[in-house]
Amino acid sequence: MTEILELEISTDKNKLQLNKIYQFLSEEAYWSKGLPRETFDKAIANSICFGAYLENGEQVAFARVVTDQATFAYLADVFVTPAQRGKGISKKLMKAIDAHPDLQGLRRFMLATADAHELYKQFGFTPLSTPDRMMERHNKTVYQTS
Repeated sequence: MTEILELEISTDKNKLQLNKIYQFLSEEAYWSKGLPRETFDKAIANSICFGAYLENGEQVAFARVVTDQATFAYLADVFVTPAQRGKGISKKLMKAIDAHPDLQGLRRFMLATADAHELYKQFGFTPLSTPDRMMERHNKTVYQTS
């Protein structure tokens, strides 16, 4: 693993490279293919967003947290650009999320993942302790057009 030493993690929404994030989420991410731009813009506006940037300013990772900043948070849309994977960026991003002052003392912090369980385990995430109490409404085709 080649670690990137110079990496800035920021929650400044003005730094976000929105077109790059949108392109990844709407075209490449398995969980949000077909995401409408209006929906994306609304999600950004109503979340704490984390961007990871190289020294040259290029954004190489993103995550957002939906939260009431008191009791609950949901981690969503986490990605590292393909060319920068395997360099420890996701761990640095997760450390920044863990340390964020508005995400301290929460009773529940949730996420969904198909392939990054080992990463999130390192940050205290576990399978649901009481899955029989959890329910969802999941519209898998909400972004597909007919």
